Amino acid sequence: MSNARFSVILKRNCSMSPAGLAKVFCALALLVLAIGTGFALAGAWLVLPFAGLEILLLGAAYLMYARHAADYERIELGGDRLTVEVADGEQSRRYQLDARRVRVRIEGDERLLLQEAQQELEIGRHLGAEARAEFAAELTRRLQV
Repeated sequence: MSNARFSVILKRNCSMSPAGLAKVFCALALLVLAIGTGFALAGAWLVLPFAGLEILLLGAAYLMYARHAADYERIELGGDRLTVEVADGEQSRRYQLDARRVRVRIEGDERLLLQEAQQELEIGRHLGAEARAEFAAELTRRLQV
């Protein structure tokens, strides 16, 4: 097998960083709180608890987004080793596969699998169907060199 190295990082296409989104959510929370306070001062005090609930839900949505904004898959091929590192939320896992025995398989348009003996590993979760197929073809080509 060739000693040529191949390395790629697959990650989410986030249009806004978690810090930028935090600023937007804070601005929304302040706006909701100001509107709720205005209604409470006008005598509709029951609006304020619902404004607080809306702010809590905005915070929960932000936390869900921020937790997975930095997810990635790093695939490195060097010599006879295929290394796959998967970061999902706060978990990070690393897999070492024998590049000579790995088979690339696509199930439908949804799943790209690496198969070695009894081990099966899904990759390409952050790619669209077309990009996933292109990546599978490129990885297959590199594994056969």
